Amino acid sequence: MQQSARWKTLALWLVLVASLLVLVPSLLPTRMAAGLPNWMAAHRLVPGLDLTGGSRLVLEVSRTDIAADRLRAAVETIGNTLRAAGIPHGDLNGAEDTVDVTVTANDRIDAARQALAGLDLGTLSEPQAGQFRIVLSSAAVDEAVQAASLGAVDAVRRRVESLDIPALSVARGERGRIVVAMPGLTDPQRVKDLLAQAGKLSARLVDDSMPVNTAIEDGAPAGSEVLYSTGEPPVGYLVRQDDLFTAADVASAEPAANDEPFIEFVLRGDAAERLAAFTRDNSGRTIAILLDGQVISTSQIQGAITDGVGRLSGDFDAEGAANLARIVASGPLPAPVTIIEERSIEPALGATSTATVVVALVAAVLAVVAFMTFFYGVLGIIASVSLFFNVALTFAVLALVGAPLSLSMIAGVVLTIGIAVDASVLIFERIREETKAGRDLGEAVDTGFNRARATVLDASATMLIAIAVLFLLSAAPVRAFALSVGIGMLATLFTTFGLTQRLVRAWLGRSHITHLPKGVRTGLFDRLNLRFMAVRNGVFLLTAVLSLAIAGLLFAGKLRLGIDFTGGAALELQAKTGNADPFEISARLADTGVDVLSVDGAAAPNRALVRLTAQGEGENAEQTSVLIARGELEDEFDFRRVEVVGPAISGELIDTATLGFVAGLIALVAYIWIRFEWHFAIGAIISLAHDVFFTLGFLALAKIEFNISAVAALLTVAGYSLNDTMVVYDRIRENLRHFKQMPLPILIDDAINRTLSRTVLTSATTLIALAALALFGGEAIRTFALTLLFGVAIGTISSIYIAGPILILFRLRPERYRPGKGGTGAAPETGANG
Repeated sequence: MQQSARWKTLALWLVLVASLLVLVPSLLPTRMAAGLPNWMAAHRLVPGLDLTGGSRLVLEVSRTDIAADRLRAAVETIGNTLRAAGIPHGDLNGAEDTVDVTVTANDRIDAARQALAGLDLGTLSEPQAGQFRIVLSSAAVDEAVQAASLGAVDAVRRRVESLDIPALSVARGERGRIVVAMPGLTDPQRVKDLLAQAGKLSARLVDDSMPVNTAIEDGAPAGSEVLYSTGEPPVGYLVRQDDLFTAADVASAEPAANDEPFIEFVLRGDAAERLAAFTRDNSGRTIAILLDGQVISTSQIQGAITDGVGRLSGDFDAEGAANLARIVASGPLPAPVTIIEERSIEPALGATSTATVVVALVAAVLAVVAFMTFFYGVLGIIASVSLFFNVALTFAVLALVGAPLSLSMIAGVVLTIGIAVDASVLIFERIREETKAGRDLGEAVDTGFNRARATVLDASATMLIAIAVLFLLSAAPVRAFALSVGIGMLATLFTTFGLTQRLVRAWLGRSHITHLPKGVRTGLFDRLNLRFMAVRNGVFLLTAVLSLAIAGLLFAGKLRLGIDFTGGAALELQAKTGNADPFEISARLADTGVDVLSVDGAAAPNRALVRLTAQGEGENAEQTSVLIARGELEDEFDFRRVEVVGPAISGELIDTATLGFVAGLIALVAYIWIRFEWHFAIGAIISLAHDVFFTLGFLALAKIEFNISAVAALLTVAGYSLNDTMVVYDRIRENLRHFKQMPLPILIDDAINRTLSRTVLTSATTLIALAALALFGGEAIRTFALTLLFGVAIGTISSIYIAGPILILFRLRPERYRPGKGGTGAAPETGANG
């Protein structure tokens, strides 16, 4: 046994030392870290965009464009097939996913049916009066979208890399989307301009067999079509449908200038030979250069072009020529892409966020250490040492995982600091109870750790369930928060029952102390013996009144939904000189036609927060509004932060937030139901509903924006609330087994008083950590911290004044605990709580 214990202790210290080694590269300056061995430097913590500043775009391949291309191709295929079979037809047209065509010869209907069925485009209906309807297969569009999404990642990367953006990252995201991260780049407009076009370049011969106006009115001849120029007003051209060359044939493209900017491109060998032969035989005719189906340039063939060099000129300036050259040189995108989300933050604001969140982290650690040392003396110091290794281990695992370090992730670590102390408090209070019962201190320590283990696991399980749901069913910032809290909770279990337990035993072995040290000051709670249940009716009345007031606030629409759920844009501005006048900003934007939802003053008089309404005109409408707003205000204001959420993202966030929240609550209540009797589960449900409802009321009253982070805060509050409630219920259940004749109000009062020291100390340490986050964490996470701060406070109150009285109100005294009912009361021992 001793040999096994030594190996476990050695393994424990190896893990803790390894965690410190993993963190060394992240603590050293970049140049010094570069000199470390690769196995160490490879896992450096990398700050995310919200800490460094920069931009993040989420792109989506346009399903609408792919479906439209497929529809056009289907119409063309059907027309060509019927013409090739000599089947007279008319009224050939397509809309959405349906193509209609009428066969005008009755004796050719069967032949048309066979010809159309052989195309395998979709579902072919029986003809009505010679009219066939083909419903195109949606599965084919899905496959095309999937294929385009796979190819678009490399195509987007090639195009954006031409801008030489440092530390650029282009990766495949969720749902086949593309995530473009650009650290240090505050204004991604150049990138957005570069991605606005699919870049399908081609050259075609202008068809001079008839005037273009005739083709527009009577229809283009077979093999030709009418296309229009990009200028205003657009000019129509009748062009052949056969390409002379495409973007795939272009070897290079460079911007140039003479009197006007232009693009000079060079064709690859085989394409150059084809162009030379064609131009040799078609001197005097006109070639049209097309980009994404629009004519951008035309030129008359003067003679054979033998060097494969061409020139594009048109209505663009030098920057436009440079962008077009990049588009041509990088090749076309498989399909048009749409920007459905944008998050941009100024580097200076990111640096400020980094500094403030580090201060919040340090302040939280110091405050919790001071608190624990004051109440527990040497035991508090031991818990603080474990807390240090807990934080180190959490950051080390985050470094190994390779997740970018974000504000929400550090907020999760700060929250973990508060709740990690809960395990130590539970154990120390159990040790104190065992010594009061007359046990020797050494025996009390062993008993305390063993009997508190089940309660600690129960309390941790509720938080881990909430965190797991957040991680699986939420957006990226919330998943980062969930990841750090989840790792922190597991690290807490590891350090509590590994390091803390061994340090306490080592201290006992060296000091030879046999009684609880005087530094433990939590005994003052033992003398209170408060009658909580005596005021339950007044508490219920007050709760009912406040609930009606909150319902009124929510019904009146006072809960301020953020752009995560409504769509739209949020712009944080800072005046370059003077103050920011919200009324002037609103008036100027209104004059440009931008729909302004609100303009609010920020923390400083030279700042303002502008919210633009969701445009409801497709995914690009919000981007257009931001572009107009930037053009109007950028001379007088710096854009510190820009967030744009399109309809696709906002709709998904609503669905995932709702699903995640409901799934989380169901999972938490199911755990209570299984772990305890159903009677307690009902009380937990009501207590949980109370906490969530009151936190929503706080958000509405404080005018805090309800966004995806608020949903994360609510679910975290739910987990914490159940954590508290479970500890109280655990002691109530123990009392029910031991005091079968005791009236329920007195029994519950006794249980709450016995757990009061744990409740007060744990809640206090959590509130201290969250207060540090709210005070020093900066603007970016202050509202998140305030939401958690209120939620933890109300959860603590409800575990005393709601969860307990509910058992009395509904007379939820289980039959198994009633005297004279034949039950033995032999419920499974959970170790109770401290």
